[in-house]
Amino acid sequence: MATRKRTRRKPTWERAYRGHVLWLGKARLGRVTLADRGRYTWEAAGRAGAVDDLAKAKQAVEIAVATADKQLDLFR
Repeated sequence: MATRKRTRRKPTWERAYRGHVLWLGKARLGRVTLADRGRYTWEAAGRAGAVDDLAKAKQAVEIAVATADKQLDLFR
């Protein structure tokens, strides 16, 4: 009998008050908030930053989350 392959859950963006939040199930991975008019701050995986575009802020959060769970080589 064939076994069902487990599907990997994808993180999803949810709209919040003055920002957006990236969730994986019930765990919050990162968030983007509107600081000033046209200025977005983001926080994820122990990193933070500020950009002028919402799409760039979301992309920065996704990159920070993706690189946080990878072990970097020490002596390369």
